[in-house]
Amino acid sequence: MKMKPTRDGYGEGLLELGRTNPKVLVLDADLSKSTRTDWFQKEFPERFFDIGISEQDMLGTAAGLALAGKIPFVTTYGVFVAGRAWDQIRTTIAYGQLNVKIAGAHGGISVGADGATHQALEEIALMRVLPHMTLVVPCDSIQTKKATVALASFHGPAYLRFAREATPVFTDENDPFEIGNAITLKNGTDLTIIACGPIVYEALKAAESLNEMGIFPRVINMHTVKPLDEEAVIKAALETGAIVTAEEHQVFGGLGGAVAEVLVQNCPVPVEMVGIKDTFGESGTPEELAEKYGLTARHIVEAAKKVLKRKPSRT
Repeated sequence: MKMKPTRDGYGEGLLELGRTNPKVLVLDADLSKSTRTDWFQKEFPERFFDIGISEQDMLGTAAGLALAGKIPFVTTYGVFVAGRAWDQIRTTIAYGQLNVKIAGAHGGISVGADGATHQALEEIALMRVLPHMTLVVPCDSIQTKKATVALASFHGPAYLRFAREATPVFTDENDPFEIGNAITLKNGTDLTIIACGPIVYEALKAAESLNEMGIFPRVINMHTVKPLDEEAVIKAALETGAIVTAEEHQVFGGLGGAVAEVLVQNCPVPVEMVGIKDTFGESGTPEELAEKYGLTARHIVEAAKKVLKRKPSRT
């Protein structure tokens, strides 16, 4: 299995946009090597702006550029941009429905040794609650590149989340991608696993293990958390009767919460949520952290078994 950081997909997407769309500009907060925006800087220096460690200024500058007809991609670590500049994102960009694309790197606990201060575990909730905000969490480097390119043609404020560490590349260049349309990766009738980000691969591994036990889950890649593909969620609930959500984020306010909100209003079924359980992270290897905080295929299997016990029997 090929391994590649999703942030590489972001850098590749920016290069493609730089070559095809002269309106695209890139802003960074002194983290260009880490976020891969230095690739864009080298080829298009006149369209790259390092604002420094000044996230609020960076978002304000991006707002002005958007009002001038440009398409700014604002880039830094997710915990910094969503936390330090939330007021600018809310009041200037989201309220004004400005065409600013916000890229949050270091999403999730798999950041590893950088520790709790750099592990973005809350920004899906912070961005999801904002009116007019689109929120995309791609599963691998290929899908991250597709999402980056797609967002340039998608008018309005948007947040793109991607990770630091190398993760499995399991999608194909020719696979379809459309913002707002979930992708069913595996069909099944016993339950549905809905995941976003690199943990989607763990969901597929969990499905293989469940198959060996005679349990056949559906696996959905919910790469767009907002607008959520409600039709896919309701269809899965009606056809499989039980849901497991999986995300590298706090269980409060993230993908699990979004799915539960749809289900409770349309088709209530048992739901189990795999994610960070109301705690901050710590330093460690990505593998150690995933195991400790319950984000591996094994934990998804356990959640599937648990939700099946709660699933009403059909008569």
